[in-house]
Amino acid sequence: MFLGALSGFTVAVTADRRAEEQAQLIARRGGEVTFGPVIKTKPLADEAALEEATRQLLIDPPDVAVLSTALGVRGWFSAVEALGLADDLSQVLDAAEVIVRGPKASGAALTAGVDVDWQATSATYREIVEYMAARPTVDAAGKPIRVAVQLDGDPRSSLAARLSGLGYDVVTVPVYEWHLPDDLTAAERVVSAVADGTVDAVTFTSAHAVTNFAVIADRVGLLSEVLASVSRGTVAVVCVGPVTAERARSVGFESCIEPANARLGAMVQALVSAFSNRVVEVDLDGTPVLMQGRMVSVGDGEPVRLTERERAVLGLLAKRPGAVVSKQTLLEQVWAGESDDHVVEVTIGRLRRRLGDAGGSIETVVRRGYRLAVR
Repeated sequence: MFLGALSGFTVAVTADRRAEEQAQLIARRGGEVTFGPVIKTKPLADEAALEEATRQLLIDPPDVAVLSTALGVRGWFSAVEALGLADDLSQVLDAAEVIVRGPKASGAALTAGVDVDWQATSATYREIVEYMAARPTVDAAGKPIRVAVQLDGDPRSSLAARLSGLGYDVVTVPVYEWHLPDDLTAAERVVSAVADGTVDAVTFTSAHAVTNFAVIADRVGLLSEVLASVSRGTVAVVCVGPVTAERARSVGFESCIEPANARLGAMVQALVSAFSNRVVEVDLDGTPVLMQGRMVSVGDGEPVRLTERERAVLGLLAKRPGAVVSKQTLLEQVWAGESDDHVVEVTIGRLRRRLGDAGGSIETVVRRGYRLAVR
């Protein structure tokens, strides 16, 4: 009766970068993946702004450099290498205090030969602002401390503005931009799946992906349904780290699964841990039955995959074993808008056959409905 930790569950992946890697992590644990990228990372259409910012920092070096993302660090050094300025930039950063937002940016900095002086333990911009707010913003001569900020691709990022507001002399370095995908078909399909509850979880690996997902859901008129599906617990929202989780809460996702460390593998493991309590084991007429998402394992037999409606019916019956669930309740909760209760009878019959020896435990209570008889 072995099932992978995510067998029976379907996970929607909204990432563009490293989506295949994420899918493999989920698949190794038995889960199914549906792809719907909601974000596209693109290099700057015009690198003039990046070059201008870099040259400003070479002429008037920063006292502090804030590195926000691994992609940004790698992109910055790649761009300046093409400009013949890589060695000059390295010297400038060596002389500055280097602050990074999280472990990925720190790793990219070290790979580029840049020593890191301080890292935000929470991997949030808020912690960086708090750290900088507790320090003098001017030097001994009264001149504002100069801070270079490598921007992420989110135009809404307020880090630079908040540091300027504290009194620092801020130079922003744009490296890449985040956009909506050119083709939204897959993204809209995932939004619909979340709204309908035909996926069990949706993952986000950047704050801007959360924003884009909400924008797309609003455009297709499904934002209310998406929020309701998440609020009911039908679909779990899974975020790679605190910045993404904070954005998820800001758009209306009341709760989300979040790992202790902002890493892809840790995110998938957090999902596994959270879904372990969704596994139901019951004894039906002397036969052990394990229900996990859409998968049902009966005795020593091979696991059986249920349809969405079979799963929903069995889930309602298993929620209160022994209690009668009326046909009308099943019709309303599983077949919204359907009026012919014959569809309930057909699905119950099919479900009994799928459960094999344990199928007789789905009992018909005349003129009342159905119940799941357990020992």
